[in-house]
Amino acid sequence: MNLTIFDQFLSPQIMGLPLMMLAMIMLPMMWPTQNNRWLNNRLSTLQLWTTNMITKQLMLPMNKPGHKWSIMLMSLMTMLLTTNLSGLLPYTFTPTTQLSMNMALAMPLWMATVLTGLRNQPTKSLGHLLPEGTPILLIPTLIMIETISLLIRPLALGVRLTANLTAGHLLIQLISTATITMMSTSLTLSVLTSTTLLLLTLLELAVALIQAYVFVLLLSLYLQENV
Repeated sequence: MNLTIFDQFLSPQIMGLPLMMLAMIMLPMMWPTQNNRWLNNRLSTLQLWTTNMITKQLMLPMNKPGHKWSIMLMSLMTMLLTTNLSGLLPYTFTPTTQLSMNMALAMPLWMATVLTGLRNQPTKSLGHLLPEGTPILLIPTLIMIETISLLIRPLALGVRLTANLTAGHLLIQLISTATITMMSTSLTLSVLTSTTLLLLTLLELAVALIQAYVFVLLLSLYLQENV
């Protein structure tokens, strides 16, 4: 069977059943959970400190009604971080490289922020479609442009996450293949490509962290406009 570099993005299957849901269920089970001890261990303390710091950064510009979303946003970020980082391990599958999954996350959450604004403050939410002081002749054009920009937000969220992770995985796949090929021809080039592969892996590690944060940060900004 002929394989291509894009086959790494196919969902693994057993007897025709996709294993994406099983992989997503197993990953959160590796995170430390609360116990009945008086003192937490170092891993739990680090996890709690990181969670509190990120939550403060996300919720700082919001008013109190927006703080109700903190648990959901942090749960989403934890899931994205776990799936993004686990996909860098050898012989693993990254669910967040699938556009269908990212759009399934982006579309409902974006719609929830829009509906929240229309329910709590409809005048202010609709006012974003038309800036104050707009000339009468430009009103229909501006409303159309702002509506398109509003509807394209979930697409931008899903495509951004998918494109960044897919590009990094493809580069790692290509450079690792070149490293193995050059081992039998030129040892010097093989060492150079191995060094490049190591640096690219570190870069992709940073991309996995940043993209999870950016996804949640943009959702918090959309929420900030509607609460």
